[in-house]
Amino acid sequence: MKVKPKKALGQHFLTDMGVAERIALTAQTEPWAHLPLLEIGPGTGVLTSFLMRQDRPLKVIEIDTESVEYLRSVYPDLDIVEGDFLTMNLDDIFPGEFALIGNYPYNISSQIFFRVLDYRERIPLVSGMLQREVAERICAPAGKRTRGILSVLLQAWYDCEYLFTVSEHVFLPPPKVKSGVLRLTRNSRTELGCDERRFRQVVKTAFGQRRKTLRNSLGGLIPADSPLRQHPLMGERPERLTVEQFIELTRLIFPA
Repeated sequence: MKVKPKKALGQHFLTDMGVAERIALTAQTEPWAHLPLLEIGPGTGVLTSFLMRQDRPLKVIEIDTESVEYLRSVYPDLDIVEGDFLTMNLDDIFPGEFALIGNYPYNISSQIFFRVLDYRERIPLVSGMLQREVAERICAPAGKRTRGILSVLLQAWYDCEYLFTVSEHVFLPPPKVKSGVLRLTRNSRTELGCDERRFRQVVKTAFGQRRKTLRNSLGGLIPADSPLRQHPLMGERPERLTVEQFIELTRLIFPA
């Protein structure tokens, strides 16, 4: 049987085995190379076939019933979880730590990585392929114009590496954009040093008006007569701030 790529699910099936093997190798990063591995959206199993060769437990999550039927026929021993990664209880899949990998659907890739943040103590390694623009944004350092909300929130807890670019011509159907492969590894941070809910609020508010300086974009969080408005950071645009500077800003705006 054949699996028809579905636009509604953001499916673009990788056809280049060499690229698939390179992506699979990104999950073999020490000291997490033997952690259980969860693949999101295996589709026709091109990446899965290489992951199955690794000496570690492997499960895949697939929402497309046609893909599930195909995978069960081709890989009868594969542990397939049918459902939506964004809504399912991951505690039911692996009870402890696990690594995450996938050729992530373009239309939900940002949502996937926001969910990773919620499970950061359980997911020390994340790798895979997504739209190049999103991958570059996640890994963008302070000062880069592409830096955004996900950049700051993920880099607070992970070291983010952009690994390589993948041509649009190795997919069926070809997407309109190139893809990028990245790897996130959990850093040593155990706490932010500020209220995390407030930290997220400051970051999201700042990038909500990214062309404005923080004095303007964060104006609604700071009293009009506050001397904080004259703080040097307030003259910057959000993409120029490091994670540590956003933490400092959060503590200044919302002192404990």
